[in-house]
Amino acid sequence: MKFNIILQFLCFLTLNSVVFGQTIPKEELIFLTSEWKGERFDDGRPKIPDDLLERAKKIGIDDAWTVLENEGYKNQFEGNWKMVHDEVPVVGRALTALFMPSRPDVEKNIKERGINSQGRKGNTNSWPIEVLTKGDVYVADSFGKIDAGTLIGATLATSIYSKSGNGVVFNGSARDLESISQIKGFNAFVRDFHPSFLEEEVLMGLNTPIRIGQVMVLPGDLVLAKREGVLFIPAHLAEQVVGTAEFVALKDQFGFEMVKTKKYSTGEIDSDWNEKLKAEFFEWLDKHPELVKMSKETLNKILSKRTW
Repeated sequence: MKFNIILQFLCFLTLNSVVFGQTIPKEELIFLTSEWKGERFDDGRPKIPDDLLERAKKIGIDDAWTVLENEGYKNQFEGNWKMVHDEVPVVGRALTALFMPSRPDVEKNIKERGINSQGRKGNTNSWPIEVLTKGDVYVADSFGKIDAGTLIGATLATSIYSKSGNGVVFNGSARDLESISQIKGFNAFVRDFHPSFLEEEVLMGLNTPIRIGQVMVLPGDLVLAKREGVLFIPAHLAEQVVGTAEFVALKDQFGFEMVKTKKYSTGEIDSDWNEKLKAEFFEWLDKHPELVKMSKETLNKILSKRTW
């Protein structure tokens, strides 16, 4: 009996070493993202549905930012990036990594535990890549380091894209720009590109809260990275933000059509709508159901909050 208790305790310690090394406990991640009521990954990270990720690729950052601002989320945007391709958006669920300046004792312990107890391979900057799934965006804070702060080169970028079908957002740098630019569909938002190799950095957090510039990023956040910059949308607001941005795009499309046909003036379209104009907009929506990607429930919720 006593032996069984000891064995169970040792198994518990081993399991927690494997699961929680460089991470936070699942219960803590669920606590931090408690507003999310949908499906989660095994580690507790919110799992925004794939169809919502596809819809998010088509919305504008300006419209999405406005929704967050109106909800009181004022620290969600970060600009001043360099990209591989200006025209390739990076949209998906955040998988976060926190890097710090290395110190020999800490890096030694982390690598020994990761390699010997967790089955990890290579340098710690490859560890987040091992756990990427389709639709993830690898988001890393490496304290803005450029020279010797290159978290990826062409080989790791290829691995990232093969696992996630997505790009990266690094508060740090990358190398091999010419080769990376040949990976069709891949993009990297970084502080700069540099020919050096990664040195004197160690992974201190994997799927933990991190800071990217002015933003607190949580695992599972919806990443919306386009030419303007990067917007991090809390998972529980993703449906509302995407749906509202889609609604704004529909309203704009309707307005453009009304102006082109000279049925209404730009002044009428850009000011508060009267009841007649509202009714015509709803009739237009009924005639174009293929344009409405959101659920009826979401549309009704947006309309109930809409100030005309």
